[in-house]
Amino acid sequence: VCNLLRAVVDGSLSRFQMDHARSNLIWNLKTREELRDALEGEMRSFSVDRELGSVNVISWNHQEFEVKYECLSDEIRIGDYYLRLLLEEDENEESGAIKRSYEFFNELYHRFLLTPKVAMKCLCLQALTIVYGKCCEEIGPFADTKYIVGMLDRCTDRLERDRLILFLNKLILNKKNVKDIMDSNGVRILVDLLTLAHLHTSRATVPLQSNVLEAAPDMKRESEKEWYFGNADKERRGPFSFEEMQEFWSSGTLTAKTRCWAQGMDGWRPLQAIPQLKWCLLASGQAVMNETDLATLILNMLITMCSYFPSRDQDNAIIRPLPKVKRLISDNTSLPHIVQLLLTFDPILVEKVANLMYLVMQDNPNLQRLYLTGVFFFIMMYTGSNVLPVARFLKYTHLKQAFKSEEAKGQDIVQRSVLGPVLPEAMVCYLENYEAERFSEIFLGEFDTPEAIWSSEMRRMMIEKIAAHLADFTPRLQSNTRALYQYCPIPVVSFPQLDSELFCNIYYLRHLCDSNRFPNWPIRDPVKLLKDTLEAWKREVEKKPPSMSVDDAYEVLNLPTGQGQHEESKIRKAYFRLAQKYHPDKNPDGRDMFEKVNKAYEFLCTKSARIVDGPDPENIILILKTQSILFNRHRQELEPYKYAGYPMLIKTITMETGDEQLFSKTSPLLPAASELAFHTVNCSALNAEELRRESGIEVLLEGLSRCVAVLTASSKPEDMAVQVCGHICRCYSVAAQFEECREKIIELPNIIRDICHILYYGKALPRLASLTVQCVSSFAVDFFLQTHLYHAGVLWHLLVNLFNYDYTLEESGVQASQETNQQEVANSLAKLSLVALGRLGGYSCAAGSPEGESEVETNGGENVGPPPENPTIRKSLAAMLTPYTARKLGTSSPAEVRIKNGERGGVASHSRAAPVNRFINGSLNSAALIKVLKLLNSNSENPYLIWNNGTRAELIEFLEAQQESNIKRGECDKSFGAEFVFSEHGKELIVGEIFVRVYNEQPTFPLEYPKAFAASLLDYVGSQAQYLHTLLAMTQTNKVESQQHAQRLRWAEMALEALRNVIKNNPGSETECIGHFKLLFSLLRVHGAGKVQQLALEVVNTVTSNQECVSNIAESLVLANLLVLLHSLPSSRQLVLETLYALTSNTKIVKEAMAKGALIYLLDLFCNSTHPQVRSQTAELFSKMTSDKLVGPKVRLTLIRFLPGVFMDAMRDNAEAAVHIFEGTHENPELIWNDASRETVSTTVREMMLDHFKQQKDNPDVNWKLPEDFTVAYAAGHGELEVGGVFLRIFIAQPGWVLRKPREFLVSLLETLTELLEKNNPNGEALETVTTAAVCLFSTQTQLADQVPPLGHLPRILAALNHKNNAVPKSSIRLIHVLSDNELCVRSMAALETIGPLMSGMKVRADMAGLACEALNRMFQREQTELVAQALRVELVPYLLKLLEGIGLETLENPSATKAQIVKALKSMTRSLQFGEQVNEILSRSTVWSAFKDQKHDLFISESQTAGYLTGPGVAGYLTAGTGTTVMPSVPPPVDNDIGDQG
Repeated sequence: VCNLLRAVVDGSLSRFQMDHARSNLIWNLKTREELRDALEGEMRSFSVDRELGSVNVISWNHQEFEVKYECLSDEIRIGDYYLRLLLEEDENEESGAIKRSYEFFNELYHRFLLTPKVAMKCLCLQALTIVYGKCCEEIGPFADTKYIVGMLDRCTDRLERDRLILFLNKLILNKKNVKDIMDSNGVRILVDLLTLAHLHTSRATVPLQSNVLEAAPDMKRESEKEWYFGNADKERRGPFSFEEMQEFWSSGTLTAKTRCWAQGMDGWRPLQAIPQLKWCLLASGQAVMNETDLATLILNMLITMCSYFPSRDQDNAIIRPLPKVKRLISDNTSLPHIVQLLLTFDPILVEKVANLMYLVMQDNPNLQRLYLTGVFFFIMMYTGSNVLPVARFLKYTHLKQAFKSEEAKGQDIVQRSVLGPVLPEAMVCYLENYEAERFSEIFLGEFDTPEAIWSSEMRRMMIEKIAAHLADFTPRLQSNTRALYQYCPIPVVSFPQLDSELFCNIYYLRHLCDSNRFPNWPIRDPVKLLKDTLEAWKREVEKKPPSMSVDDAYEVLNLPTGQGQHEESKIRKAYFRLAQKYHPDKNPDGRDMFEKVNKAYEFLCTKSARIVDGPDPENIILILKTQSILFNRHRQELEPYKYAGYPMLIKTITMETGDEQLFSKTSPLLPAASELAFHTVNCSALNAEELRRESGIEVLLEGLSRCVAVLTASSKPEDMAVQVCGHICRCYSVAAQFEECREKIIELPNIIRDICHILYYGKALPRLASLTVQCVSSFAVDFFLQTHLYHAGVLWHLLVNLFNYDYTLEESGVQASQETNQQEVANSLAKLSLVALGRLGGYSCAAGSPEGESEVETNGGENVGPPPENPTIRKSLAAMLTPYTARKLGTSSPAEVRIKNGERGGVASHSRAAPVNRFINGSLNSAALIKVLKLLNSNSENPYLIWNNGTRAELIEFLEAQQESNIKRGECDKSFGAEFVFSEHGKELIVGEIFVRVYNEQPTFPLEYPKAFAASLLDYVGSQAQYLHTLLAMTQTNKVESQQHAQRLRWAEMALEALRNVIKNNPGSETECIGHFKLLFSLLRVHGAGKVQQLALEVVNTVTSNQECVSNIAESLVLANLLVLLHSLPSSRQLVLETLYALTSNTKIVKEAMAKGALIYLLDLFCNSTHPQVRSQTAELFSKMTSDKLVGPKVRLTLIRFLPGVFMDAMRDNAEAAVHIFEGTHENPELIWNDASRETVSTTVREMMLDHFKQQKDNPDVNWKLPEDFTVAYAAGHGELEVGGVFLRIFIAQPGWVLRKPREFLVSLLETLTELLEKNNPNGEALETVTTAAVCLFSTQTQLADQVPPLGHLPRILAALNHKNNAVPKSSIRLIHVLSDNELCVRSMAALETIGPLMSGMKVRADMAGLACEALNRMFQREQTELVAQALRVELVPYLLKLLEGIGLETLENPSATKAQIVKALKSMTRSLQFGEQVNEILSRSTVWSAFKDQKHDLFISESQTAGYLTGPGVAGYLTAGTGTTVMPSVPPPVDNDIGDQG
């Protein structure tokens, strides 16, 4: 083991070789050497013992082996720890964690108790402090806390004192120890030590800065003589200064037991029991901390102790009784001494005291008497910047002091605050109304706002005043640290910076009214400020000169009078002496005298302040302006309150108005008073009525008249008269919204007279004019006021303003302000004037809503509706501005102002004011308003307005002349402009306020009321119609002078053109023509005035798009006038046809057209017109007329009398093709047409038309009717066989012709054929032709065969096979042959007796046997079993076999072909499923059949039999005829006399 230890010592472990100096380990080179020496010595000794005792086994006595380290013998070790190193360790070192802390703490405390040496005790205390600070939770409460406190009280060594306090500082980390400290009188002992801070004379001073101030210079002086002591003979000696007491101690005069006394002590005490003398004279040792650090530590301890005991519980309930620690601190033996630490002015101490006081005074019942300690004086003298804790303390306490009786305090914050005498009112209010942080910012800064005027200079002055007030006390603390302050009230500190300020509520009114520096400064409680302002006004008005003189004040203070002014210090001492004598706390009977003394002292201290004998006009102006600001900014809050200041306000206005020096005063009240009058009524309806009741309207008129009288063209906006006029006009603007106020205004005509005088100077004073114009707008709500203004000539002034508008400024995009741009002011005035004109005329009601109503919310309860319509003013405006522009005045007010608030006719007490002025201002940026002003100031020519430099100059000249005449001579135009006419407008045709010429040039211009314009035009045309008929009749007889009447004719034409344009461009306006069609159609008969006819026709043509108009035309029976134009006005034929085409959608008109000869006119155009378009239109019209369900058939029948029916169909399908057909030469199955037939029709139609035209021209009521037997005898097609509109001869020649109506033709053809087949002796040629045509039809259009069975002709055709006339069976066989190819027909024939009759026909006409057999073959091939059964029944097979033998075919030229068909028929029969075997059996018995049955006989069958009618369908038709069938004319048509037929 020893070897091993030696190896360790020799360096085998690195940590062993390192040096350590810790509280629980000292290890270095010396300790290692001593260990090595000890080990080596032990090893040597053990080796010797082992050699000596070699017989036995030797064991090392390791249990008693011990190394004594001589190098550590001087170290004090307690437990496992070296005290020196423990004290040197950093408390926060983690390595310093103490093991077994509780045992170690006890060992330390044990050593502390046992040692008699002070130094050792202090070391132990220091160690105890460290250990408890680190391990207080592990150690727990300290049982001997009271003993430690007792030691602190008894000790006289400064080092021991400080160590004990530091130990106690750690002990209070445990709450239980705090209780022991309190129980052992520890708080008082600590407070006694606090007072030593006043003796610390070497602390650093706060550097002087602009915002950190030094207190009064007289604070540093020699110590006061405060001390007394008793000598051995029990004689009282003194007073002595502290320095003298020190000398007595040094000389041995004073001993530890000498009894001493000073102010602040409760009795004589031995020197060693007086903290100041004990620690300055008796004590020994070197202190660890200076007095300030000691005080700081103790204050921190007290703060910590207070924090353990809050004043409220977790439910925020106040704890009573107050926690003990706070009771002890707030006791009279402790609290004053803590407070007086503030007079050290040490930043840390001041901050700590403020924090401690804030904690202690929370819910403290002694709080109300805290002011007696002088804390508020001391704390306000502090010069440092760390004032946040101070502000927090002040905010909590300043209003809770009982320094005055509650009656004397009142409700004012400044009166209730203990800081009221030393701080300006605003700072006191700021402290109360804002957080401590904000107050601190103000207190340290330089502020000049409505809520705070404060600077470093004011702070310096405050400190000097307080220092002067405390001058007799502050030096005593340096002599006697326990001296107690005797509270004495301080007179109010007067700040020169506030001499010209008026403070009200929480604001300096001069700053609050300064809108340039402080615009919209927030007002916390406007209602309270208004009340306070009214009170301040009342006080100012009632202000009287001071009742006390300087001599009176001197007499109260017992100072000699008549010796001039006494020094301030002398006055102060006299005051202190008397104040202490009569203070109510010491002398309950001295309260009255105490107040007199205070009053005298305060008067003498503030006698340098500005004293005004009586009311100060400047203050009254500030009060008036403040109220204006309140009512302007806080309408909503103040609206429910009736203004209580009208008696004073009206009295002020009356006095000012009657003052002869009104316009030469330096501080005139009238502008501010009149402005306030406006703002009060502008805020609430209650105020408007109150103003009226107080005769305010009459008083304001006196002021207005006084100021209007001094207005001139050279007046300036800043002139008092101008300002007053503006305010009073604004006031009247609002008052006019109330009926009773309006009645009062109506009774005072001079108001309107003065308003017009102000407007006359509008150019020089545009802003004043703007306010006056708004007043006019407000007055316009009443009809009588409108009329009064009108007769006073207000229109002249308002209209002139409109022409000072510059629309380029509005459109420039440049930001313009009325403050800097005069044109912007002029533009605003123009807008306001336009709104006023609109309201005067009552136009504004048109802009309110679809119902034409608009209601404007006003001051409170009355809903002022739209201005009443004033026809007289409207007439004048329409004359001077033109009706179009005047009408636009109705759109210049905002339609959105439609608010209903309160009951009509009543006055609601709680509704916000929104007078018409704001309504007007809200419309100034209306796009419609700007558009009107731009229109008036630019050149324009539209249907409503002809406006240019000439018209504008003419109107301005007229207005300025009237303006001048009205103001200077009281005369003006008697019609007030209603008869004014622009010279340029007199030359124009104006219908319905529209310039007709301009409208015709701009027909697409959007009209305001197109229907009304159309009606006006119809009325005008109606008024001119008779004149036109008469004029043209006279013209034809050459009795008229054309120059004289050309104008009227031209205007009539213009009116018709405008009517056409308005109907064309404004859909819906055509309905205005209903009821006027007799008039319009009568103008079609004004022959000789072609343009009138043309325009009237265009009007009629335009209205035909409306069904109602067409129906009205039908009821008017005026179509004859239109039909005549087809011949009399060739240039308009196309338009007439277009009109007729639209009209013929009405059946009644089609019927009338038939009756009035429309067909003959149209036929003439179709046949004889040289204009292809006209002919095509005519064809289209024919097509439309024939399609009418009621009259159409009659129209078609009538036309067929003139033209073949194919023309009707052609017109329906293609009008142009119909014209081509008419002009061509045709020979086809449906039409035979040539030049002769065309000439015949054309000539006949022309003659009939001319005859009817002559009759109808003279008599529009004449009807046209054709004779019953009339038809045009055109030769084409004469002698041709025609069936169903088809010429059969040509059809047989052209079987491929595409028929128009193939089914109708089929029906007609079969009907004709069956009729011939049933005749006994039919016409052979006709029968052959009809039969051939039928065969051709079924051959080319096989689908038509499907129609035959339903028509029921098959039985009649089969019956004809038995006809006696052999020509008839032939036709029947041909038909049956062609129909046998159709399955429906075969199926129908199978249901009839077909085979028998067919066999009979074959017998009669053997030449048709081949055709019949081919038909049988086709029928049998379709597997019609019934037909085979019929054949077997009638023995057809034997008959056919007989024919094969040649019997009956003798007469045929080619019997082989017939036999071939017979064979095919028989073979078809054998293929019958049901009867085939039966047929084969019959055939097998025949000797002839064997010769034919196995051979094919197709070569014997010829196709020639079907040639000519089995050709495929062609494509030629009446619309697409083949070449060579139509011959077009090779020469031009004849030129007729139609002039302008292209048109």
